[in-house]
Amino acid sequence: MLAIQAALRGGEIILDVYEREHIEVELKDDASPVTEADRGASAAIAEILRMSGAFVVCEEGVAPSYEERSGWNALWLVDPLDGTREFLKHNGEFTVNIALLDFDTPILGVIYAPARNEMYFSSHGCGAWYVGNVRDAVNSEEGLFGDAKRLPLQSEDRPFRVVASRAHMDEKTARYIDSFRDEHPDLEIVQVGSALKLAMVASGEADLYVRYGTTMEWDTAAGHALLSSVGKQLLTMDLGVDLRYNKEDLRNPSFVATG
Repeated sequence: MLAIQAALRGGEIILDVYEREHIEVELKDDASPVTEADRGASAAIAEILRMSGAFVVCEEGVAPSYEERSGWNALWLVDPLDGTREFLKHNGEFTVNIALLDFDTPILGVIYAPARNEMYFSSHGCGAWYVGNVRDAVNSEEGLFGDAKRLPLQSEDRPFRVVASRAHMDEKTARYIDSFRDEHPDLEIVQVGSALKLAMVASGEADLYVRYGTTMEWDTAAGHALLSSVGKQLLTMDLGVDLRYNKEDLRNPSFVATG
C-alpha cells in the first residue's frame, strides 16, 4: 500500500531529527511549532503519494483554492507530523497521518507512531488493522499482515475510558466528559497526544474522544477512516452528522469520536 510506504519513509526522516540533541523550532502564523522534521517528512510523503496520480494536500504545503479542489474526486490529506509539541517533549506521542478521500469521505487511513514503532491502517472493504513492531514486520518473510491484528482489539474488562488531548484539555471538554459519570461511575480519563486518540477509539482501547476548538481536516481524516472501518463514528457536536472533508474551509467543527 502506497500510503504505508509513504508513512514509513516520513517516519524515518522524523526519527532522524528526533534523535538529535538540538532541534530547531520555528513558529507558524498560528503560533504552533514547526521543525525540520515536519518539512522533510512532508516533502518525502508527498513525493511518494503523487505516484498514485491523486492530488495531495499537506499541512506543511499551500492548499489549492477551493475552486480547484472542489473538482477533485481523489485527494490525499497528510499531516506529516501530528503532535509536534509531543515530538519536542520526546514522549513518543506523535504520528504520521495519511488519508485518501473519495470526494468528501475518507476511505483509507494510516496512523503511524514512529517512536512507538506502531501503525494503525484501514482501507474501504478491507477493515482496519494494528501492527506493533511495524518496521520489523514489513521486512519479514510474512510481511505486514503476518503480525497484523484486526481492529477492534479484544480487551479485558476495563473502566469506561475517555481519551483527551494533553495540550487542549479545557473546562468545556471537562464538563462534557463529566456528563458521563452518572452512567459510568468508573470513568477513566487518559490524556494522549496526536491522532493516537482517534486510533484508540477505533481499536477499542477507549470509548470516547471529544474535541472542542480548532482542528484541521488532515488531523482527523486518517482516524475517521479507521473509525468508519470498524463501524464507529466521528460526528459534529452541533448536528451529530459525519465530519466532511475537502470543504472550502479546511478547519473542522467540534466533534466527538464514539462507538
